[in-house]
Amino acid sequence: MIKAKGIATKAPQEKLAPFSFERRDPKEHDVVIDIKYCGICHSDIHQARNEWGHSTYPMVPGHEIAGVVRQVGAKVTKYKIGDHVGVGCFVDSCRTCSSCKQDLDNYCLEGHTMTYNSMERDGSAITMGGYSDVIVVDENYVLRIPNSIPLDKAAPLLCAGITLYSPLMHWKAGPNKKVGILGMGGLGHMGVKIGVALGAEITVLSHSDKKKDDAMKMGAHNFVATQDPENLKKYAGYFDLIINTVSSADINMMDYFNLLKLDATLVALGAPDKALSISPFPLILMRRNYAGSVIGGIKETQEMLDFCAKHNITPEIEVIASSQVNEAYERILKSDVRYRFVIDMASLK
Repeated sequence: MIKAKGIATKAPQEKLAPFSFERRDPKEHDVVIDIKYCGICHSDIHQARNEWGHSTYPMVPGHEIAGVVRQVGAKVTKYKIGDHVGVGCFVDSCRTCSSCKQDLDNYCLEGHTMTYNSMERDGSAITMGGYSDVIVVDENYVLRIPNSIPLDKAAPLLCAGITLYSPLMHWKAGPNKKVGILGMGGLGHMGVKIGVALGAEITVLSHSDKKKDDAMKMGAHNFVATQDPENLKKYAGYFDLIINTVSSADINMMDYFNLLKLDATLVALGAPDKALSISPFPLILMRRNYAGSVIGGIKETQEMLDFCAKHNITPEIEVIASSQVNEAYERILKSDVRYRFVIDMASLK
């Protein structure tokens, strides 16, 4: 077994603290990765605090992992020692269902194996995530990080980056498409950067105008402070696509459905811990669509990394020490981060 150091929570109301545990010895197709950086996703908070239910403890969160290959199994062909690599939100899937065969392993019909808080497919252990110094992952679920992307900035691409890239590509954001990004946080700011690179007209829909300057510097074409209903009325029937990155159940979805054109789509990415209440009328009356999207498959995630390297796209980050994680969680809940926390794993004690 491989000895690992990390930070974990042992109960929903407990803070994260140093934690020692063991990883499996590498199998013939496994890659052993020294983790250099791990991003903090809002879903880490939801799961650490059991806000979605079904959390298991002790839990080592983290699924935005960037590091360097330490060791490879005997039959590994894709990676070698020293390669810069990443691990995203899942580390296995059934590999045989119709979704997996279409490179949509993020929609595995048997359920993909999450990077943490998930049972290994052989039932041997609960997965432990990237708030740690080392991880062992099958080479087929490891991503190659282009050399032009620094490892600290690469980490959030493994969740925030692909979570926005996938729906923007699926709903064909590009020239002559008007795209609204609802929420200007860790996810939303990546939507602005990727959407602009795709050639779409990007409008940020944010509660206040505090982040307007940031959005415009990132290339957004318009900015709407949604706290004033009059601002929304100006965009009635305007958008081909709106992507909702907000993890709150307090949004009046009617307001945003009405911003869609005929046959346009609003895509839900944020996952609130309480159910949303919606009326179908604004959907019915203009044949609008309300859809969802979750991360992306391994193939698409690699495409996203290569796209970001080509277009010089990286997230805006604040690097922190492992001892600052609990503080970072509270700051995320207050929207006090621009725009993604990344843990420097060299700081682990």
